[in-house]
Parts: sequence; structure tokens; C-alpha cells
Amino acid sequence: MSQGRDTRGAVVRVEDPSDPCLAAYTRLTDVALRQRKDVETGTYVAESSLVVRRAFEAGHRIESFLLAERWLDGLADVIDAAQRPGEPVPVYVGEPAMLETLTGFHLHRGALAIVHRPPQPSLAELVAGARRVAVLEDVTDHTNVGAVFRNAAALGIDAVLVSPRCADPLYRRAVRVSMGGVFSVPWTRATSWPGAFDELRDAGFTVAALALDEHAVTLDELAADAPERLALLLGTEGAGLTREAIEAADTVVRIPMARDVDSLNVAAASAVAFWATRPAP
Repeated sequence: MSQGRDTRGAVVRVEDPSDPCLAAYTRLTDVALRQRKDVETGTYVAESSLVVRRAFEAGHRIESFLLAERWLDGLADVIDAAQRPGEPVPVYVGEPAMLETLTGFHLHRGALAIVHRPPQPSLAELVAGARRVAVLEDVTDHTNVGAVFRNAAALGIDAVLVSPRCADPLYRRAVRVSMGGVFSVPWTRATSWPGAFDELRDAGFTVAALALDEHAVTLDELAADAPERLALLLGTEGAGLTREAIEAADTVVRIPMARDVDSLNVAAASAVAFWATRPAP
């Protein structure tokens, strides 16, 4: 390992993937990450120069960078701004082949960072001032979680509440698929389920569960007379919402389908529901 300091921060050029300073970046494949304790240690992995930039712009504190050489200039302003007096933030730079050996996957966008997780707001803090909230129950596919956050950011959802067993929105794949949506849409994890619905109602929200149910109203009917404050509840990929969640909701809603299709992927359903129930300008 050779080390040098320049205007781009504490640059450390690395050649050995077994270097102890790179321990946080080892085995970042999906299977390996699911076995790690990043949530408990208070960090997450930001992947791609765009995501790293958006994480920093959202106020998240960066612990270190890992880059291919060609990405140094593009992230120079973020690297400089991330430096803290008396506590330089290391910028590890290596050849693409070495980085792939280290992480276990190809860094097609050449940049990673270890980032400190910000404190999560309480549910009351999350929904203060919100009009539309997405609620995810046990959505375990990180790609779907990321896609829902991207839809939420694009379609005017004010906040996202996730259930205790929902996949981590700050998981590497979820962050990347969201295109930084997890940084622009406030979110928190419920501590009580489905007890959190009572807190939403106390804040003035109507909880609308999207589910296949004989008593469901159509999304068109909900949108035609949408409540001032609406929480849209979406379920896991296979079984959908639990019976407990459906019974705890205020109303059940279905998206009308054609050609004998009974349902949409949760990410697609979220986009349809968010668009249909968007508040008037």
C-alpha cells in the first residue's frame, strides 16, 4: 500500500485486497451482505458515483471511499467536502480487477463508500406535515424496495414507513435501484405492527390497503374522493398483505385489471397507486 495526500483528500492507493484497511469493503455480494451486521454497526454501502454524491448531499457522513482511479476527478468536490478537520476521510484507490476481487462484484460505476446511517425519525416526526405516505409490509426483495422509493420520489409521496420485517432501504441494491430516492424521501421503520396504523390514524391518516379482496373498492373510486391524508399500504411480493394488516386498515383498494391478470408487481402497483392518488396541485 502506498499513501499520498493531494487536493482530493486522504488518497491511499491500494494493491492488496487483503489489506486490513479495506475490511469494510470485503464480500459485498448480495448473499454476503445479508449476513453482515451493517445495520447494527450503523453504516451502509453506497454504490456508484451518483449514489455516493446523493448520500453526501443528503447530509450522511461518509467514513471512507473506495474508487477506481478514473472516478477520482468526478468525485473530487465530494471528497474534499467530506474531509473533517483532524479526521481525514480515507479515499482508497485501486485497479478495477483488484476492486472486483475485493468486493466480489464488478464495479461498473467505479465508486463505493461506507456511510454512517442517520438517526431514524419517530413515526410522528416522519408524518408531520405529510399528505401522502407509502407503507410497506414485509417487502423482502431489495430491488422492489428501491423501485418503490424511486416511484415515491418521482410521484410526490411525502414519506415511507416500512414494517419491522421489511428489507433494508439502505441495502446496497435498494439504494442503487432507488437512484438516490431513499435519500430524498424521508422514511422510518415501524416498531409496532400493525399497531403503527393507530399512530397513522391519530395523525389524521386513512390507511388504504392495496389487496385482492371481495370488499375492496377500486383505485378509481378511492382517487375520486381521496382523503386529505392518505397512507397507501403495499404488501410482500408473493402472499401480499397479511390478513392482520388488511383487517387493521380503514379501507381495501384494488387496481382494476384486464385480460385475467389479477395483480401487479409491488413496484408497479406502487407507481399506479401513487399516480392515481396524487394531491391536486
